[in-house]
Amino acid sequence: MTEPVPDQAAPGLELAGPTDPAGWLTLPDVAERLDVSISKVHQMIRDRELLAVRRDGIRRIPADLVANQTALKHLPGVLNLLADNGYDDEAVLRWLYEPDDTLPGATPAAALSGDQAREVKRRAQAQGF
Repeated sequence: MTEPVPDQAAPGLELAGPTDPAGWLTLPDVAERLDVSISKVHQMIRDRELLAVRRDGIRRIPADLVANQTALKHLPGVLNLLADNGYDDEAVLRWLYEPDDTLPGATPAAALSGDQAREVKRRAQAQGF
């Protein structure tokens, strides 16, 4: 049985992700947006197709990681690469939202929805070296 995920970052670290509360979706919101069941959303999280973290005691997904009626195309690859490199969900979220002036949109999360998605994936892969 898994331990409940705390609703806080490690000491000395701020919670990562969108700063605007409207930048987060609850799992039922994601199910509605993707037109799938809530069970399917849970499966997508388990399969690392989506990233969910606890905020205010509720599992939430950054809205900009859900494009129209699907998860961002390269997101599962990035999530799996970072997890394989030992990143937990909060660390993945910090990596995705860390400002990077060399990427359009200034964060890997923003670049994932544009032409630089493959570059973000390449950088995630390089984290293992």
